[in-house]
Amino acid sequence: MKVFGPIYERALAWARSPRAPALLTVLSFAEAVIFPVPPEVMLAPMALSQPRRAFWFSTLSLLGSLAGAMLGYALGHYAYELIKPLFASLGWIDRIEAQVAYLREIAAQSPWKTFWILVLAGFTPIPLKFFTWASGIVGVPFLPFMASMAVGRGKRVYLIALAIRLGGARAEAALRRWIEPIGWIATALLV
Repeated sequence: MKVFGPIYERALAWARSPRAPALLTVLSFAEAVIFPVPPEVMLAPMALSQPRRAFWFSTLSLLGSLAGAMLGYALGHYAYELIKPLFASLGWIDRIEAQVAYLREIAAQSPWKTFWILVLAGFTPIPLKFFTWASGIVGVPFLPFMASMAVGRGKRVYLIALAIRLGGARAEAALRRWIEPIGWIATALLV
């Protein structure tokens, strides 16, 4: 049964839309604040459909993520106590509290260690919102926080662009060929 191939084809069609860059920026922004879907689900098809613009799309994604990181940090810093009940109802409070405790411990030990942990957080597939909120709650200094987000998330989106730019048609052909097994494996891992 082919499920992921048609979804992939639809994603490529959407990626060619004139509104796609704005939607990518909004998705990147939302993922850093509250939305659980990573921007790569839109960035990769956009870069595959227009490889020469892959770095531009990555820049838009990075800018959206950085703007979202600022809002997430501000919300964590100023509004955390007000929205704790919302997070509890969504089932996110335990995860957020764990990240807060971890960051407090690390920040007390070494600001540089905090910086590198946040760089790693920006690079990993863990939703960025957990780290942006936690950083604001803990009170990680703002400029090092933003620098760590730029480095971590920048590496992630620009590596995607570089891989697609270098792989070009071969990368797209390989993805088309293996989209079904990749989709089923990802679904199994998610479950």
